Formats: sequence, C-alpha cells, structure tokens
Amino acid sequence: QVQLVESGGGLVQPGGSLRLSCAASGSIFRFNTMGWYRQTPGKQRELVAAVTSYGSTNYADSVKGRFTISRDGALNTVYLQMNSLKPEDTAIYYCNLRQSTVVSAYDYWGQGTQVTVSS
Repeated sequence: QVQLVESGGGLVQPGGSLRLSCAASGSIFRFNTMGWYRQTPGKQRELVAAVTSYGSTNYADSVKGRFTISRDGALNTVYLQMNSLKPEDTAIYYCNLRQSTVVSAYDYWGQGTQVTVSS
C-alpha cells in the first residue's frame, strides 16, 4: 500500500502563487510517476502535471508556462509550484502516484487539497 499526504492549498488572489506538496510513503517501486490532478464540481478529474522517476514531465496545456512540477526522489515527494494563478485554476487538487508491475498498474490518490483563486 501507498499513502499520499498533501499540503499547501488555500485561498489566493488572481496572479498569486501557491506551492503544493505531496509526500508518499509505503511500498513504492523504484520507477513510478507522480502527478497532480484537479477536479471541479460536475467535471471529470483532469491531469495538471506529472513527473516520472527519471524526471520526464508532462503538463496540461492550460498550465504550461505557469506551473512547475518537481520531485525529490530521496523523499518520495512531489511539488507543484503554481504561479500566475487564475480563477479557473480553482479546484480540488489531488496527488497521484502510479506504478506498475508486469501485469497491473496501480493508482494511489491523496485526500485532495482545495485551491481557490479569487479576489
């Protein structure tokens, strides 16, 4: 089992910044992908950004140039630096860890942290 603990959400004005953190613990494989998803009421959860154990990153088009994902492999922690925040970034942000065996892929989720961008 894997546990994910998130922190760093909150209320920020448009144009402001926030940094989310997610610490993973438990049975973590050497190779995995950690990322952040977000969800608003009535919509599907969507990928915001992800980073592999090798450092390869992937971003949603809507956040490119504003958000930066990074990870500390030794601490199994992933960060999401969010700059130039917009009201449409308001959502619950969920940390995700995905790891695979030969036969199965496993997804683990954090409890979610609220990000509200409003004046």
